[in-house]
Amino acid sequence: MKTEQQYFEEAVSLQEYMEQMETHKDNSFLIYNEFEVPQDDEFIEILKEKQPHILVITEDWCGDAMLNNPILRRVAEAAMLDVRAVLRDENLDLIDRYLTNGGRSIPVYLLLDSDGEVLSKWGPRAPILQEYVMKGRAQLPNKDAADFEEKQKAFYSQLMSEYTAKPTNWLAVYDDIRSTWLPVLQQTN
Repeated sequence: MKTEQQYFEEAVSLQEYMEQMETHKDNSFLIYNEFEVPQDDEFIEILKEKQPHILVITEDWCGDAMLNNPILRRVAEAAMLDVRAVLRDENLDLIDRYLTNGGRSIPVYLLLDSDGEVLSKWGPRAPILQEYVMKGRAQLPNKDAADFEEKQKAFYSQLMSEYTAKPTNWLAVYDDIRSTWLPVLQQTN
């Protein structure tokens, strides 16, 4: 069984992954081009000091990845970190180690130390966005209803608009990554 470090070593850079995207490339780059890392010396400085590696488990059809990947990429660029991406559907052994509520939800970000040990996991979405998604899904009709697909498609379209047009959502992602990883990094040598 491959280690997370082996997956990392075989993965492509997050930059290369984003450049190869097809499904949500334009929206992902819209966020990437507009998002600015908050002036947060403590988080960025500790990332620079500790130099963790980040392994991203993603797919370009995923709306959450479309939102989160460019934000993480900006953080990594600010801290000069190596971030690499693998595709979930081609790496089921890996994603199955990091299930979310029993499912293969993505994106998942693994914070690795210099030895390739997993320090922390983040993903697939910030809690405030999870709440929004769950409320929206709860309002959908049953899957066997005649209008389910139409309403689901409309919900996902609205969700993509929320993800791309609201910088407050971008900051929610950043803040949750920061609040998850900063305490972990502060405890490592």
